Amino acid sequence: MWFADQIKQVLLNLLNNAVYACEGGGTIAINTEVPSKENISIKIQDSGKGINPEYMDKIFDPFSTTKPEIKGTGLGLSVSYGIIKKHGGRIDVTSELGKGAVLTINLPVNGVKNA
Repeated sequence: MWFADQIKQVLLNLLNNAVYACEGGGTIAINTEVPSKENISIKIQDSGKGINPEYMDKIFDPFSTTKPEIKGTGLGLSVSYGIIKKHGGRIDVTSELGKGAVLTINLPVNGVKNA
């Protein structure tokens, strides 16, 4: 059960970031796929403001945030990264300024089965 709760926390963190990025309008899409027998992937894509390239290498660092202090602590992506890594997965990020971001969670199927 704790695995499911942790995945819910990760998805909530990523969705909250997508909502923030789309402030003022935009779209958010969630897609899942099974790219192989060994892995599943969950993709969260937004059409928001995108991530500034100078921040891309820091987005998973604790307390790293571009949000105003009252909007975030800078821990959401760091915690999410740790949870996914702990379960043998990874989070990939692509972004283009003014066009949004795509965060893709890849998890091993056997890790999900054993949850």
